Amino acid sequence: MPRRLVILGSTGSIGVQALDVVDRAAPDELRVVGLSAERSWEALVAQARAYGVKRIALADPAAAARAAEAWTDGEVLAGQEGITGLITESGCDLVLNAIVGSAGLVPSVATLAEGIALALANKESLVVGGELVIQLAEATGSRIIPVDSEHSALRQLISSQSPGTIDKLILTASGGPFRGWPAEELEGVTVEQALAHPTWDMGGKITIDSATLMNKGLELIEAHHLFGVPYDRIDVVVHPQSIIHSLIQLCDGATLAHLGYPDMRVPISFAIHYPERVDVPVRPLDLVDLGALTFEAVDMGTFRCLRLAREAGETGGTAPCTLNAANEVAVRAFLAGQLLFTDVAAVIEETLARLPAGPVHSFDALAEADARARSVAAELVAARAAA
Repeated sequence: MPRRLVILGSTGSIGVQALDVVDRAAPDELRVVGLSAERSWEALVAQARAYGVKRIALADPAAAARAAEAWTDGEVLAGQEGITGLITESGCDLVLNAIVGSAGLVPSVATLAEGIALALANKESLVVGGELVIQLAEATGSRIIPVDSEHSALRQLISSQSPGTIDKLILTASGGPFRGWPAEELEGVTVEQALAHPTWDMGGKITIDSATLMNKGLELIEAHHLFGVPYDRIDVVVHPQSIIHSLIQLCDGATLAHLGYPDMRVPISFAIHYPERVDVPVRPLDLVDLGALTFEAVDMGTFRCLRLAREAGETGGTAPCTLNAANEVAVRAFLAGQLLFTDVAAVIEETLARLPAGPVHSFDALAEADARARSVAAELVAARAAA
C-alpha cells in the first residue's frame, strides 16, 4: 500500500519541491490525498487536478469560496478548521507541514493528536509550541521528522550515536545577503536586497528571516526541542557555501558533518520516505570542484535577531512565542515598506521587554501570549512608521 500523504502549504517553495519528490517516487510508494494553501486557490486547484486529489483546503475563506466555484471534482475546505479536517478525515499516514509562520502550529498539533507522522518544515510549531508539542508527540507515539536541512542533517548524524556521547550540536548559517556588512550600512537596506538570498530559493518571510539571521535563531530553538540538547551546547557558525548543513561534536573528540549541495529535495525526500532512502536527482558532491569550505563567527552585535532568539529560548515560557509573533509582525511591516530593516530587531526587542515571559501550561496560554505580542508589536510598528 502506498503511503498516504497530505501536504500543507503545497503551493509554496517546500510544497512544490515535495511534489517533485512525489513525481519521482514509484506509484506504490506515495499517494497524495490532501493539499492546502493559504490563498493561492488557482495553483492549488491545478495541483489537485494533476495529482487526482479529491479534498483541498484554503486558510482564506474567500479563496476557498472561489476554488469551490471553479473546481467541482472534489471537496474544498475553508479556514483553520478546514485544514484540521483535511488532516483528520483524509486517512493519511503522513503530513508534511510546510505552512509558513505560527499558523502552522494548530495543524501540527492536529496531526500529532491523531497519532499521524509529521514531516515538519514549519519550525514555528516547535518555537511556539515547544515542550507541549514534544509531549503530545510522545503521548500519542507520533514521529516528528524534521525537514529543515540543518535539522534533517542533525537527525541523521545523531541517530547512529549512543546516548550521552554527543557534546555539542553545530548549526551552519549562510550568513545571508548582508554577511560582513557593518551595522550602520544595514539601515538603508531595501526589500529587494533583503530578498536576494545568496544560496537558497525560499518564500519572502523565510528569506527576510535569513537576512536578519532570525531564521537561524528559530532553528536554534527548534533544535533544542527536537533533540533535547541544552542551549549552551548548541552553536551557530557562518558557512557561506552552505555545503555543510550541520555538525555534531562527540565525547571522544570526533566531529561529524553532513554535507551536500543545497537542495531542499534532499531533506524532503528523507522525511517523506523515512526510514527508506530513494534516489534524488542531485549531483554528487565534488570536493575538488568546491576547492575550499570557509567558516566565520556570527556577528551577534550586528545581527541582533539571533541573540534575541537565543535569549528567548533560554528564558523559556512564553518568551519564544512572543519573539516569534513580534518577528512575524515586524517582517510583514518591513516587506510592506513600513519599517527599516534594522527596525525589525528593534521591534522584537522592545516587544520582549514589554511582555515578560510567563509560564505555559496549555496551547490556549500560547494563543493569548501570541495575541498580546502581536498587539504590542503592531503598536511599535505604527509608532516607528509615524516618526
